[in-house]
Amino acid sequence: MDTGRKAVRVTIFNQTYTLAATDEAGEVETLAHTVDDLMMEIAKRAGSADTSRIAVLACMHMADRLRAIEQELSDLKSRVDEKSRQFSLLLDQAADSRF
Repeated sequence: MDTGRKAVRVTIFNQTYTLAATDEAGEVETLAHTVDDLMMEIAKRAGSADTSRIAVLACMHMADRLRAIEQELSDLKSRVDEKSRQFSLLLDQAADSRF
């Protein structure tokens, strides 16, 4: 049975990996390129840090970005909920005033 997985070869921090991807190969390659760029930037700033340390710092950076985006999403959902509540009240008032 075909699971739709494709083998995608990527290079991250001078290491080649073959990943099984269910998404488009281009998307996986883009993600790998993002990780590679981040690790290379950290390596430039960290000097002689070992690969594991650079990988952990990259993970921490991405986790921080994820947390910030999750907070932004939560804030946005709260604002949408509040606006929906306000619109609902306005609609109720408009309907009441017609009768």
